[in-house]
Amino acid sequence: MTDALATLRHDIRAWLEANAPRDWRAACTTHEAFLETQRSWFAKLAEGGYAVPHWSAEWPGGGQGLAEQKVLYEELARADTPRLLLSFMSTYHAASTLFEWGSAEQQARYIPRILEGEIWCQGFSEPNAGSDLAAVRTRAERRGDVYVVNGQKLWSTMGQFADKCLLLVRTSTQGAKQAGLTYLLLDLKAKGVTARPIHQIHGDEEFAELFLDDVEIPAEDRLGAEGQGWAVAQSTLSSERGLTLLELSARMRGALWRIADLIRENGREGDAGILRDFGRLATKIDATCALADQFLANRISGKERVGDASLVKLSYSRTLREFTSLGLRISGLEAQYHAPIIFGGGMETGNWMADFMNSYAWTIAGGSDEVQRNIIAERLLGMPREPKSWTLAGDAA
Repeated sequence: MTDALATLRHDIRAWLEANAPRDWRAACTTHEAFLETQRSWFAKLAEGGYAVPHWSAEWPGGGQGLAEQKVLYEELARADTPRLLLSFMSTYHAASTLFEWGSAEQQARYIPRILEGEIWCQGFSEPNAGSDLAAVRTRAERRGDVYVVNGQKLWSTMGQFADKCLLLVRTSTQGAKQAGLTYLLLDLKAKGVTARPIHQIHGDEEFAELFLDDVEIPAEDRLGAEGQGWAVAQSTLSSERGLTLLELSARMRGALWRIADLIRENGREGDAGILRDFGRLATKIDATCALADQFLANRISGKERVGDASLVKLSYSRTLREFTSLGLRISGLEAQYHAPIIFGGGMETGNWMADFMNSYAWTIAGGSDEVQRNIIAERLLGMPREPKSWTLAGDAA
């Protein structure tokens, strides 16, 4: 580590000691408390210049390289601060898309509001159009200076709390499916918008469905040209998780003490099987953190390969499941009666049944484990691509 990075780490650590919220997990017992914690912590980070290090240097705290951002996220994980779940979509997806595709007027209108705390969500997935983004059917019809939109969006993270939405719609059914998509910026307070929370298995409502009934969106709130939505959407998707997996891996390592305390509290210090599994878990967490470090080092040096991120994602999702599964196993029958979970606590809260159920989300979100294995096999190991169709034995002529 260079002297400059060491100085930066010292400064960030000192700032966090003075400003990081205390006992925030215990305070997040309602959605209202969660929202207040998220908003106040984002405002504090923005004030300190640590909210948007990945933005350009003209913005407070911006212009930081990946090495500097890595130090920041390591220290945030070390201090066990709240993850910025409410503003993640705003500062990454929305901001990066606006910086690349937005007009000067659009950037001047929206970017400062994000730094002030305006919340954005994403309106891409639909019923029957989840992983197949080109199958979007939400329809937008141009009528003068507005688009009139009708349709439904699904799995919109924090959509029930958001102010604005990155919306992918279909404006044409002619030609290739991708060619008929257009990208709009939706005000979620507009007439005809209904956000309905989706109740999840662990008891919380992290996602929402968005219903759009004759919603009018000004044509000036279109990003790119009409029919260029596919290209704009690719920019949005490429912006996510630059350092997220590194931060998540570091947070899991920082929470390993919960398992150790659980072993002692349940008198399992002499259980050879439990101790063996704990040792294996600790080793896998260290390996996942090492993979994340290596991935970022390769990205910084320009040596990143297509598929490297999949190695980290697959390792993290599988190790997280083992982490929560071991906690649930040690806790026994008592852990089956989990308290309702309020999102924002991560997946290592010690509420073991809820954590265990929540951990499965990471085997799907951001590309399922099966997708990651295919990427690793094809892009890193050079194995043949999976055939589009298979002939079953006995079906051949």
